[in-house]
Amino acid sequence: MTMLVDQLFRYPVKGLTGEALAGADLETGRAIAWDRAFALAQGDCGFDPAAPDWRPKTEFLCLARNPDAIGIDCRFNDATCMLTLIAPDGAAIDASPLTEAGRDALGAFLAAALPAEMRGTPRFHHVSGHSFSDHRNQVISLIGLSSLRALEAATGAPRHRLRFRANIYFEGAEPWAELGWVGRTLAIGAARLRVTARIDRCAATTINPETRARDANPVKELMTHFGHVDCGIYAEIVHPGRIAHGDPIILLP
Repeated sequence: MTMLVDQLFRYPVKGLTGEALAGADLETGRAIAWDRAFALAQGDCGFDPAAPDWRPKTEFLCLARNPDAIGIDCRFNDATCMLTLIAPDGAAIDASPLTEAGRDALGAFLAAALPAEMRGTPRFHHVSGHSFSDHRNQVISLIGLSSLRALEAATGAPRHRLRFRANIYFEGAEPWAELGWVGRTLAIGAARLRVTARIDRCAATTINPETRARDANPVKELMTHFGHVDCGIYAEIVHPGRIAHGDPIILLP
């Protein structure tokens, strides 16, 4: 059966809602453009924008530790480079995360919207070329939809795909087949991606992106029914190119 890209997503602000994409131009060694490009660092975060390096997700606003962040809607406009945030009460802000003044305003907005989630004085960050990924390297995440359907069948309940915040959801593979692809190379459109790791899941998956409530425990469900806590894979871009909805995915020899 042919494997096909079913949906593409990016998540501009770490921990906030994602955006569906029709396509994306992938660059070698980089994440999808504007994916996790912005983040709100907690007051106890060790991130230094002058010397950016990877920091654990718990040092930032993140769903695993800050579930109320699911209530903030997020949109980024590539053309204007403006970020829109909308709080559950309807309060909204449009600001540029590429300017210091804009980052200050966005940070203040999030701190006011989520006061119980803040530790110390938070700072909103963007560093050109840096991605605030959970992974130490810039990667693309992929999940086979047959694997999610296997989880749903085992639990007897739906599990919305965006609980798992992948960049690429694809059809056509056997359930959990992607977990065996580590070290293999995928061809998608003109791009080539080398699979580097399975993704072990965390408490962020307990949150239903539709109801915005904690209503399931996929980590426990994965372990109970399948003997692991992995769902999806990370891949590094090793050859650039455009990918799009409907593109075939070919597992190369």
